[in-house]
Amino acid sequence: MSTPLSIRGLRRHYRLEQPVLEGVDLDVRPGEIVGLIGRNGAGKSTLIKLALGLLQPHGGTVRVFGLDPLAQPVEVKRRVGYVAEDQILPSTLCVDDLLALHAELFPTWEPAAAESMIERFGLPRRRRIHALSKGQARQVALICALAHRPELLLLDEPASGLDPAARREFLELSIERLSGAGSAILFSSHQMGDVERLAQRIVFLDGGRVALECPVDEIAARHSLAVVRGRWEAAQFAQLPWVLRVRRREDFTHVVLAGNADDAARELGAGFGCTIVNSRPLPLEELFVELTGAER
Repeated sequence: MSTPLSIRGLRRHYRLEQPVLEGVDLDVRPGEIVGLIGRNGAGKSTLIKLALGLLQPHGGTVRVFGLDPLAQPVEVKRRVGYVAEDQILPSTLCVDDLLALHAELFPTWEPAAAESMIERFGLPRRRRIHALSKGQARQVALICALAHRPELLLLDEPASGLDPAARREFLELSIERLSGAGSAILFSSHQMGDVERLAQRIVFLDGGRVALECPVDEIAARHSLAVVRGRWEAAQFAQLPWVLRVRRREDFTHVVLAGNADDAARELGAGFGCTIVNSRPLPLEELFVELTGAER
């Protein structure tokens, strides 16, 4: 099976002096669930839209199952499912009519799967899309994305704004429907709990590039935080490739490290004479906060 999504050297800017993506490389393999994280404006939505062929890159390549989504849009979209936070559905169609339209567009549409999800969500079949609640409209979009059993599912903050129970069901249904079929899933989210629970690997975008990539179950083992007494500057640790970020916090400095907490603290203490107040492994949410948080 060809790689569901392969991105090389991807660049996209909205103004020349403000690149959104600047040389991104990313692969999503068959059967893999990848969580795409980053602060607002990091380029997560842009990357997903480029993968769908909704935007044109300013450099680099995007291939979906070896196909160019701009040159072969129909072939790509028939193999891909997509749900976004701001996705617009035809507002005057009722639920049944919208699903019937998708059934005509996708040769692999499974009526029984669509029927099962309608019943599971308890959707009003004859109600027009504009009369649905936000959560119901998102559920309809998910059915449209899943009922043709896509080989690649792209989810761009699809459950944002939903309550925790609805958000969990939304994301878990996506995985449940596609598990075992070799389908790949790339989803962006600000909910680190969702990413930790559902993703196999995380890709962290920052500064237009992939700043971090790691299997979810290895994050805490591979990343740690040393709290150092005093106000240290990042330049003082510049020669250390395993120092990921230095952040001053009042009378202390937080040093984010790639490596075991004890080993990293020992290196800082021995090599720089730092007084280590404490060191500990970093789970995903703390790692995200430390890498993106502002100075204080």
